[in-house]
Amino acid sequence: MFIEHLPSESHTMTALRNELTPMQLAEQADRGEPEKGRWSQQEQLIATAVDAIRRLEWVLICVNTEKKSKRPDPPEPMRRPGAGPRKKKAQLTEGSANRLFELLQGGAA
Repeated sequence: MFIEHLPSESHTMTALRNELTPMQLAEQADRGEPEKGRWSQQEQLIATAVDAIRRLEWVLICVNTEKKSKRPDPPEPMRRPGAGPRKKKAQLTEGSANRLFELLQGGAA
């Protein structure tokens, strides 16, 4: 009972957080209750500011990269308590795009 009230940056809370399995992280993310996270509102706001700065840096790099050059992937948001890392979005290949086009044109057999 006393452990629940320790500061989030305490060694005990850090050790407990680091022991979470990917499955436990996924369960917490699925429940979607960020208000039950172990960060204060101030820490959440700082993480939001860090994410915004990373995003601005990424946009600046993209704007100053030649159009034909490969641009970097967008930055990952700072991990929040109760949420695992973001899953990568599936990329649409040329073959799958052609198949999708065929299906939309009535090509399903």
